[in-house]
Amino acid sequence: MKDSQIYNLLIEKISEEQILQNESMKKHTSFKIGGNAEFFVKAKNIEEVRFVLNLCNTNKIPLTIVGNGSNLLVKDNGIKGIVLKIDINNIDIKEVIQKDEKYAEITVGAGVPLGKLAQILSKNSITGFEFASGIPGTIGGAVRMNAGAYGSEFKDIVIETTCMNADGEIIKLSNEDQQFEYRKSVFKEIKYIILETKLLLKYVEDNSVIKEKMDEFKKSRLEKQPIEYPSAGSTFKRGSDFITAKLIDECGLKGYSVGDAEVSTKHAGFVINKGQATAKDVLELVEKIKQAIAEKFEKQIELEIEIIGE
Repeated sequence: MKDSQIYNLLIEKISEEQILQNESMKKHTSFKIGGNAEFFVKAKNIEEVRFVLNLCNTNKIPLTIVGNGSNLLVKDNGIKGIVLKIDINNIDIKEVIQKDEKYAEITVGAGVPLGKLAQILSKNSITGFEFASGIPGTIGGAVRMNAGAYGSEFKDIVIETTCMNADGEIIKLSNEDQQFEYRKSVFKEIKYIILETKLLLKYVEDNSVIKEKMDEFKKSRLEKQPIEYPSAGSTFKRGSDFITAKLIDECGLKGYSVGDAEVSTKHAGFVINKGQATAKDVLELVEKIKQAIAEKFEKQIELEIEIIGE
């Protein structure tokens, strides 16, 4: 199908401002790397998500779902078909009483940035989300990968997620249904599209403790992570019996680079983009790291970032 035909189908239900053609994915990932998406479309509600899904199913157009692009490496040849960004931004806070204690049940759209939600919850004296305040992603991506920091993970606070299956049907999954594991969930195995999530958090009387914790985490990130450079966050998963960043450091790979892709000198667990890194650079560097660790420690390491595109 020609691009002009796809475009004409899209504008039947999607506003022209939400449709971009031959769009550089460098603009939509925290790594600032990647080729062009043939179509980059923002969906602002469930009806728009279903429309694009059905359009792709009917016309055999490849469909790629993204959030904030903070955990992605897009390959240099770009992405065929439609890249659909879930931009659903509803936030609803409901007070509930459990065992004589006051809790907040928060229903939040998949496109809501974690930092924005953290600020709203802090103002409402709701605790338990501080760990996510500095993660540069959205709710949908955080649930999908069971994002975590400072000893907490999304599996600890998610009670239900509403998603769409490949046929456009709405499904609600309980915490157990989502099969949360370390940096993993059912959404990595089954192509459900996350639409919104329900969280259960607790109220506190004094929200200054929330702000203090968020400030403490922010200070820690500034000191320990190379946030001054584009990256996709922590590049590798930790092992069952080892800390991957420590092994990379012990291999003497801090500062090692391929092109403009470099192992951060501040934190060996991060591959950063020093300016003009390509996906090819990053992937070559990743293989060098894997090989070095396998040879020195006889350990196999896994990527935490996801690779998409051609």
